[in-house]
Amino acid sequence: MSGFPAIEVQSTRVARLPASLPNRTRRVYDALAELYPLSTMLFHSTAHRRALRLSGIEDGMSVLEVATGSGEMFRRLAQVNRNGHTVGVDLSPKMAARTQRVTRGKFPGALADCQAVDARAMPFRDESFDALVCCYLLELLPCEDIESTVAEFRRVLRPGGKLTLILIGQNAAFFNSMYQVCTKVAPAFWGRQVEERLPAIMKGHRLKILQDQTVRQIFYPSRVLVASKQSSK
Repeated sequence: MSGFPAIEVQSTRVARLPASLPNRTRRVYDALAELYPLSTMLFHSTAHRRALRLSGIEDGMSVLEVATGSGEMFRRLAQVNRNGHTVGVDLSPKMAARTQRVTRGKFPGALADCQAVDARAMPFRDESFDALVCCYLLELLPCEDIESTVAEFRRVLRPGGKLTLILIGQNAAFFNSMYQVCTKVAPAFWGRQVEERLPAIMKGHRLKILQDQTVRQIFYPSRVLVASKQSSK
């Protein structure tokens, strides 16, 4: 079992975000913290199950979930990793607080912590985690922040550690058209589809893709990518 990372989160980190798309997104998700689990149940739970199965996460690991949202995936991680340390971060303080409250209620013996943290600059030491999971976050970031966030994911992973991403799929023409409309109406909530860009970005940051699968729940497509951190040499 790997040593657990120190959790050193500054309470001012989120408050210092610029007045940008991520800042508006934080306000939207704060407002929807109690309602968002319904969306997760309807559209995301199938992808969550597939990602967990492919991730290689085992009990006793040090695991980070970035963008916990309503906590559905975080609870799955805490259940699997009862003897490890499961850490969750979310830009929305209310989402993070809700996820921690519900998870600790369901799994009181698990070492599980959630904090409000900006994924673009996480307060964890280099090579702190055996595995990192991120679901439906990169769609909400400004284009210029996607690469730096993937680099941040790589930074906190240990050599050979696994990165598991769930992305909104782009393999359904009608869904793509509808999503573009939603993006124009409420960009801070819906973001925009970016999954076709991610394999090249991951390769550029020496993340070797091990698994690449697509799933669909009702009409909602998702893509699951699992990659390992390669040596920088």
